[in-house]
Amino acid sequence: MATGNQSVPGATVTAGHATAGRPITDGQANWADSAVEGIPAGLVTAELKSSAGYSSVPGAVQASHAPHGEASPGRARRTLWRGAGGRWLVWAFRAVLWAVLLLIGYRGVAAIVTGTPVIGWTAASSASERGHVFPVALAKAYAFEFGQAYLNFNPATAAHRAATLAGFLPPGTTPQFGWNGAGAQTLQSEQVAGVRVLSPHRAVVRLLARVDGHLFELGVPIYAGAGGLVVSGQPSLLPPPLQVVPPHLAGGRADLAAKQSLAKMLPGFFRAYASGNALQLSRFAVHRVPLTGLGGVVTFGGIRRLSLVAVAGPARRIIVTITWLTSSVRPTSPVSSSTSPSARPSVSPSAQPSASSSARPPAVDMTYAMTVVRHGPTWLVRWLGPAVAQPWPSP
Repeated sequence: MATGNQSVPGATVTAGHATAGRPITDGQANWADSAVEGIPAGLVTAELKSSAGYSSVPGAVQASHAPHGEASPGRARRTLWRGAGGRWLVWAFRAVLWAVLLLIGYRGVAAIVTGTPVIGWTAASSASERGHVFPVALAKAYAFEFGQAYLNFNPATAAHRAATLAGFLPPGTTPQFGWNGAGAQTLQSEQVAGVRVLSPHRAVVRLLARVDGHLFELGVPIYAGAGGLVVSGQPSLLPPPLQVVPPHLAGGRADLAAKQSLAKMLPGFFRAYASGNALQLSRFAVHRVPLTGLGGVVTFGGIRRLSLVAVAGPARRIIVTITWLTSSVRPTSPVSSSTSPSARPSVSPSAQPSASSSARPPAVDMTYAMTVVRHGPTWLVRWLGPAVAQPWPSP
């Protein structure tokens, strides 16, 4: 009678054999690893299945009794990858988190090195969050109202001027703010020319003003803080913008034939444009190009100048100067023949209007740029607007 545990070659190594004191040989261990990796094997011990990531009842031997073609419960399976059980979500979250941190760090370093604000987070917006951005729009209106009071002075209204200026000046400032109380000055027009921001609290607003026929600029220092504004110092008188000469518009060879045909079409168009008649304007406009007239505020007086350069193609860019009549001549009512000469009112020669003044109504010349397209023997208007560059000086 044999005693002890014996292992038959090819038989299953159970937990009982292992616990009985007989070690598993190298061949058996290699065979178990191959079975776990997917090579078919009959039975796998609990220890081998535990090392492969499976659970089983300790000490139990599982035999394969499944029919042919069906998966056996005890058959070894492939080793699961490390992302099993939802661990791949953790790795994906870590990758996204690192990408976000790297992007934030890169943009922050780039903003520090280049000195430019990061896109989507400008310096103005960050300053506004902290409440330290200069209120440009409010300062413009504030300086404009200050100029209305400052640029007008008269001894008769000195008290009213001082009371108005007190609302713009710091406490303790002289009431007239530099005016000695003599003479008079009248503001005729005023506009805001620009703002030079010096810091989140200080800026200079430039006013373009006309006083007693003289045009100049006025620099008004403004201080902003604690949610309010104040004129922080006396203004400065500055010269008006310089007058420059625009460059001459380079011309080309004139298209005389097109100029003659346009001279026949343009009078009818500008008569319709002056009247604002939509039906008449549609006859001169390119299809589906809306043109709105002037509604009869002026009447057509004639064409002063017409310029177009000979170019290839049906479309041309022209510049034309039009004389607009701002009012119509009102003829004097004739005197009835039955009225005797003695019954007519006597009018002195000096009071009678001259023939030249009564025949010439108020008129003004204006220049337009147009895009016209040839349409058979005539032209159609595609666009009408101001002439930015003109081939002739202003009359």
